[in-house]
Amino acid sequence: MSTRIKLLPEIYPVTSHTDHVGQGSTFVVIKGVKEDGIKYIPLALERGAKKIVIESSINLDDSMLQLIHDRNAELISVPNTRAALASLSAQAWNHPAKQLKIIGATGTKGKTTSVFLLQHLFRSAGYNVALLSTVRNQINEAIYPTSLTTTQPDYLHMFLAEFLAVTKQSAAPSIVVMELSAQAASLHRVDGMQFDGIIFTNFSQEHGEFYPTIDAYFADKCQLLTLAKDPSQVLVNADDSWGRMLLEQHAYTPFGLSFNTQWIKFQSLRAIIGKVFADTAQGIGLSLSVDGRKQEFFLSSLVGTYNIYNLLGALSMAYQCGLTTEEIKHGLTTFTAVPGRMERYQLPKNILGIIDYAHNPSSYQAVLPTLKAIASQLIAVFGCGGDRDASKRPIMGNIAAEVADLVIITTDNPRSEDPATIYEQIIAGIPDNLKHKVILELDRAAAIKLAYSHAKPNAIIALLGKGPDEYQMVKGEKIYFSEREILRSISHDG
Repeated sequence: MSTRIKLLPEIYPVTSHTDHVGQGSTFVVIKGVKEDGIKYIPLALERGAKKIVIESSINLDDSMLQLIHDRNAELISVPNTRAALASLSAQAWNHPAKQLKIIGATGTKGKTTSVFLLQHLFRSAGYNVALLSTVRNQINEAIYPTSLTTTQPDYLHMFLAEFLAVTKQSAAPSIVVMELSAQAASLHRVDGMQFDGIIFTNFSQEHGEFYPTIDAYFADKCQLLTLAKDPSQVLVNADDSWGRMLLEQHAYTPFGLSFNTQWIKFQSLRAIIGKVFADTAQGIGLSLSVDGRKQEFFLSSLVGTYNIYNLLGALSMAYQCGLTTEEIKHGLTTFTAVPGRMERYQLPKNILGIIDYAHNPSSYQAVLPTLKAIASQLIAVFGCGGDRDASKRPIMGNIAAEVADLVIITTDNPRSEDPATIYEQIIAGIPDNLKHKVILELDRAAAIKLAYSHAKPNAIIALLGKGPDEYQMVKGEKIYFSEREILRSISHDG
């Protein structure tokens, strides 16, 4: 069945954004990084809000208090409005999360691939599946737009209620799979929710613009794991150094490629999943034990060691949630790809264009060597997002120059920053003896075409950072931009 785009209601019973306020809505005042919700109280009242929720530490001026009184609205004070947004939203939609089986995936990278794998495994086994991800939200075949890794709670609980409504007449089992960002904990987006399973994929430095230290970032990742109904339902990558630290401190369940005798309780899962027997340019080979007989097959849509871990985590969770090995095998052999993750486009001269969301040092260390190993020439085209952690820029520049044969530095959502400044910070990490590999082209479309003009037969052009996004954020404006269309035009024009 083909997918289709569907829109959810625009008016919410509880919301923190005036675009979703209607007659009778509760408007929750949030002080964000760039905007203070207090200034939007008059607009919320004008649009029909009947309850205004503020933090108890906030003192509104007399004119604002009079306006609320004149509109016959109720003013409510709470200790934390972000937490209130989560609890009030859940209450407004009759606590849909409590009526659903929910699986989460968290980690610095691998979240999106993990939930897409889980979605396909359960869907191919006949489940009703709701997906909440960075790429898109989806209920069975209906697609809903998204803008955050873990959405705001007002939208989240409405979406879960919609899933219940859509599937209430279905006899098939239902499950929700969702990405969990660290900010989901720190910003109270999943307060009050409990998960039937959580995958911890890996951990490395990221979001330095939000977290002052890597330990603060890790603490919020750990906070998410406490939302599992049972510690054994948390599956942790045992080959990740941070994952091993978690496993030493908690009764979580490990997965990975290397084990020692302390992982006894995992052996039943490990016996079912078997082992990886191949990791090549053509794909990842897996063996499953079905009725005591080993079956081997190839999964050609994913490549690279890092995707082996995504596979093992998703397979372990699917098995733990009740899928049979036959259902798992069927799901894997019919899985195609994750949008914006190693997305392939065949170009003339046997050149391969790859679109990938890699946007931090650990992702570069995973993706670029994988591509380098299968390419006659590797050309990396990338930039770094503006108004985000600047400390990773020279590191990413260094990794790209060390691995790729040619590096074209361009823009990637510069936002309010000067792209030339971002470029200078990237190239600062590239040693002088590697700078001959670097070309600057701040027009991203021109940079992609320039990469193709430099590509030799059997080369790979890696377009890093944007993944599934089809826009550029420049000076507060969202401008349409599609790497897919550019690669298709190159393919057509030759």
